[in-house]
Order: sequence, then C-alpha cells, then structure tokens
Amino acid sequence: QVQLVESGGGLVQAGGSLRLSCAASGIRGSISVTRWYRQAPGKQRELVASITNEDNTTYDDSVKGRFTISRDNAKNTVYLQMNILKPEDTAVYYCNVVVRRFTTNTYWGQGTQVTVSS
Repeated sequence: QVQLVESGGGLVQAGGSLRLSCAASGIRGSISVTRWYRQAPGKQRELVASITNEDNTTYDDSVKGRFTISRDNAKNTVYLQMNILKPEDTAVYYCNVVVRRFTTNTYWGQGTQVTVSS
C-alpha cells in the first residue's frame, strides 16, 4: 500500500523558512514526478512545484526564487525548502506522486499545515 507522509509544516513569521518533507513508502514501480500542491481556505488547490525522475523542476511564479524542490532517492523523500515566507503562503501543503508500472497511478499525502504570520 502506497503511503505518502508529509512533515515539516508549522507556524512561522513572515520572512522565515520551513522545510517540508514527503516520504514515500510501498511504491511499486517508478515515480515519474513528484509535485507539491497547496490549498488555502476558500481557494482551489494549486500547484507549487514539481520535480521529475530526471530532476527537472518547475515552480509557480509566486514561489520562484524562494522555494526549492529536491529529492533524496535513497530515502524516497522529496523536500520543499521554503524561504522568505509570506502570509499568502499560508495553506495546507500536499504531496503528490505519479507512479508508473504497468499503469499510471497518482497518490496524495494527507497534507501539512503551513501558517505564516505577519
């Protein structure tokens, strides 16, 4: 059974930093891409950053230059380093992986809350 466990969220002041982790287990097949999404209250879930199995990365314009996505294959973990946090970064952050074996399946983590105070 695939499990994605996110951690690292919390309360931080504006200008501060947090590092989110997404640890995957039970994966059968290969992870082709891992994405971080976020959802603020009353808003739609939005894509924040992604990283492929070839380490190609993408970022939403709102986080470029402040957030960095990376992965540790040995630990089956993807990180989201978030610097210069702003109150508008407040949201629940979700990890999402796309796994390919015989078919393609997508899995979600339970989410971790990030709150940035002004």
